[in-house]
Amino acid sequence: MSKQPTLDQLREQIDALDEKLQGLLNERARLAQSVAHVKLADGGEPVFYRPEREAQVLRRVKERNAGPLDAETVARLFREVMSACLALEQPMKIAFLGPEGTFTHQAVLKHFGHGVTSVPMGAIDEVFREVDAGAAHYGIVPVENSTEGVVTHTLDTFMESGLKICGEVELRIHHHLMMGPATRRDSISRIYSHQQTLAQCRKWLDAHMPGVERVPVSSNAQAAKRLKDEWNAAAIAGEMAAELYGMEIIHRNVEDRPDNTTRFIIIGKQDTPPSGNDKTSIMASGKNRPGLLYSVLEPFKRHGLNLTRLESRPSRAEKWNYVFFIDFEGHRDQADVQRVLADLEADSLNIRFLGSYPKAVL
Repeated sequence: MSKQPTLDQLREQIDALDEKLQGLLNERARLAQSVAHVKLADGGEPVFYRPEREAQVLRRVKERNAGPLDAETVARLFREVMSACLALEQPMKIAFLGPEGTFTHQAVLKHFGHGVTSVPMGAIDEVFREVDAGAAHYGIVPVENSTEGVVTHTLDTFMESGLKICGEVELRIHHHLMMGPATRRDSISRIYSHQQTLAQCRKWLDAHMPGVERVPVSSNAQAAKRLKDEWNAAAIAGEMAAELYGMEIIHRNVEDRPDNTTRFIIIGKQDTPPSGNDKTSIMASGKNRPGLLYSVLEPFKRHGLNLTRLESRPSRAEKWNYVFFIDFEGHRDQADVQRVLADLEADSLNIRFLGSYPKAVL
């Protein structure tokens, strides 16, 4: 019978593997630095962050994973390795809807890793302006929630911005009821949270805190910050906000739907090449006429492209006219996508391309 290794022997094997891992990580980092030198030597304006390349790497990581770590966990580890290596090529600033501790802040770290500088902004349009002015390399803003639907401010800002969508990230949203150091748990008479969060927790609040006032504020992180000196208030926010502002969570997962998910988009100035599994976003508008919506949708059916989202927003140009925001599977470089766009323009529709980008991997 084979003899089981001792605890000391197992630890020695782990130490030896750690040493090899450390050497391989630094070898990868040196290669990343060499990539940066090649890009700079080519002249022009080098592009260091390549969303399609990162998506391809992370997909391969998940596909070849054999356990016992699950594929998502291994991909997150590689995400941090890639983030640290990219920081050696070019330290990046990412603007996001702040303050620190919001779910958008979590989305920054999930998509870009901890090797970037996160810059909190006070409003969605400020994120757009920060990127447009070149003060941040990219921005992240929420665009839709699986429970409460579209974030209209994000769509409306696109009507006045020339920025492109470079990527997306999906974040499972868990809301927690928390109190501050001064809160008296048996005297809570108001709850602070973002308006969408209060809507996502409506049934739980109706059942467990029916007589408590619900006060909407600008963000969940702001809700947590307000508890510092209030003895009769609680907040609903995420775990990151609780840790950041020293709050005590008294009820976890108070969202009405366990699959509650928010989709965020990455905005920047560059077009993104195909990654092999992409989405495209456009704006479509036209003079109000019978069959306008049919004219918008019919080419997608005819050419076999799958729509993943359709929203309408009032046009800023003319009263009672509307702009359609459309997400669909495929990349602008694909022939079937080009045929759809050509058919839409041939039908006197105004089309604005918002971006083709990799589908969310993490």
